[in-house]
Amino acid sequence: MAVKVYKPTSAGRRGMTGYNFEELTKGVKPEKSLLTELKKRGGRNNTGRVTVRHRGGGHKRRYRIIDFKRNKLGIPAEVVSIEYDPNRSARIAKLLYEDGEKRYIIAPLGLKVGMTVMNGPDAELTVGNALRLQDIPVGQMVHNIELQPGRGGQMVRSAGTSAQLLAKEGGYAVIRLPSGEMRRVHDQCMATIGQVGNTDHSNIKLGKAGRRRWLGWRPAVRGSAMDPKSHPHGGGEGRSPIGMPGPKTPWGKPARGVPTRTNKVTQKYIIRRRGKRR
Repeated sequence: MAVKVYKPTSAGRRGMTGYNFEELTKGVKPEKSLLTELKKRGGRNNTGRVTVRHRGGGHKRRYRIIDFKRNKLGIPAEVVSIEYDPNRSARIAKLLYEDGEKRYIIAPLGLKVGMTVMNGPDAELTVGNALRLQDIPVGQMVHNIELQPGRGGQMVRSAGTSAQLLAKEGGYAVIRLPSGEMRRVHDQCMATIGQVGNTDHSNIKLGKAGRRRWLGWRPAVRGSAMDPKSHPHGGGEGRSPIGMPGPKTPWGKPARGVPTRTNKVTQKYIIRRRGKRR
């Protein structure tokens, strides 16, 4: 996929880049049976409290139901189309199984219309096929990895990402994630062969604030631009330093150098934390 560069016809257009969508199948509309309503929540949870800041607005979307589980085993499927999904950075591929069922999957790099994919232990080690980690050889690049068998892929699903299978021992597979974290995953978990497509996603420059609003992101205001009541960094005459040894969140919690991981149950599966040197 190539990045499209716009002519600098305005200040917002200068430096703006976008997709040329050359990898998408022309003239194909989303499968109606795989679409569902997506209600906007503005970053609020079920009690109405804002739990994710800076969300709201944006273009109306419909959710595409993605097959993260890949649990239709032993039945070949033909890739009918590669489509755009407004809910994720990766592209999606529509599969037509031999029994007539249609499903969407995350489109890996190199998957083309007309190719055949399959799930299960009988599947070959080709791009787009899904197998258990115990059936995948060491050194293979994978994505859409399950954390628990049968739950569906939860890791390595964004555009251009891939993880590497490093070892298998004692019923667990050791995987190096895109963040650099190395962790154990049960070898009965499913994973898909290859790297997620749309690798140029990280090269896209939005160019203007309005384009970010179309995506549903609201502005983020610097704490140092606020008053002391609104943020710990606020106040002072002119452009003042924050007046403390390290930055804090709007609620006064340390924002740098303090571990935020609280799930001690899964701590034993992490061999090396992300960002740590060998």
